[in-house]
Amino acid sequence: MLIEMHMLKNYPATNLNRDETGAPKTCEFGGVTRGRISSQCLKRSWRSSELFKSLVGEENLGTRTRKLPVKIIERLREDGVSEEYLEALTPIISGFGNKEGKPYKNDPTKTAQIMFYSEKDFDAVYEIVSEEVKKCKTVKEVSKIKALDLQKKLKDAKTRPISVDIALFGRMVTSNSFRDVEASIQVAHAVSTNRVVLESDYYTAMDDLLFGETMEDNGSGMIGDIDYDSSCYYMYSSLDIDAFKDNLSYADNVDGLVRVSVSALLQTMALTNPSAKQNSFAGNVLPSAILVEVKDKKIPVSYVNAFVEPVNSRKIVEDSIKKLVGESDMISRNFNLPVTNKFWFCVDKYAVDAPKDAVKCATFNELVENVENCLK
Repeated sequence: MLIEMHMLKNYPATNLNRDETGAPKTCEFGGVTRGRISSQCLKRSWRSSELFKSLVGEENLGTRTRKLPVKIIERLREDGVSEEYLEALTPIISGFGNKEGKPYKNDPTKTAQIMFYSEKDFDAVYEIVSEEVKKCKTVKEVSKIKALDLQKKLKDAKTRPISVDIALFGRMVTSNSFRDVEASIQVAHAVSTNRVVLESDYYTAMDDLLFGETMEDNGSGMIGDIDYDSSCYYMYSSLDIDAFKDNLSYADNVDGLVRVSVSALLQTMALTNPSAKQNSFAGNVLPSAILVEVKDKKIPVSYVNAFVEPVNSRKIVEDSIKKLVGESDMISRNFNLPVTNKFWFCVDKYAVDAPKDAVKCATFNELVENVENCLK
């Protein structure tokens, strides 16, 4: 089963995802410059959101970090392991995650590469390190422990349960102590349906104790500028339910966890936004339209080509919705791809007909419930 999610979100002045110069990211599409939010930005904003954590359960989520030694040392300290032993262990644990098992010389509190860990991964590393430390009677014996030998003893990599976010977004590792995971979801870079116009906000920070003649002499305390744009974004993702289940195959109650996760993902995509520069712009918006398609035949199709010709009218949201519906109907009409279920939600502000053969949902909650029912 394949679940595809198409979404339109219209943002006011924002800088949701910055490039190396600090300006909002862009791309060329249809011969004009568009606003862009990278898939990496979207995925991180979803998996790290408080909403996703509350819906899925923090115990079902992983941690992406280089601070593995810190995590393990904290647990060993709680067990009463001496500080001398812990000091010797820290650089050894920094060798986890690579085939050679070499300590990371630049900073022994970090591993050489960042990696996604499930709680079960942390448990496995902790248990094997703890087991080896208990055999040691001196600091010298502790210092002879090698990360490579420890990793070889982690033999359950293929059957060790992974977290929901790893099962969704995947992970690449270079050590046999952890399982390589192919992502079960594809997430597109969000692109604006309109031609983007980058603008810059020039601002001053005023010193509250400057006034009158002093103000004239000194001016403001500082000046600066920040780039921003305003765009209506088309967002698209495609989730392979069978691959998702396969990734979670060693977890408890896989079917139940999948249902909860899909519902949580859809709600998080709709109800959360990237966090960048939100204190300056407060660009927190909800989607204007959502189309979810459920397919037994796994042929993913993005409807981004609905916006090859950018929307230029003042009715940018309404016209974007019409273009999305038109693209969906055109693909259905010309390619006749089998779609098992099609669910449509559009805020009642816009009088746009639903895509052909779609179940029209009066509320967002109804849309979520319909998608959940497809997984029972």
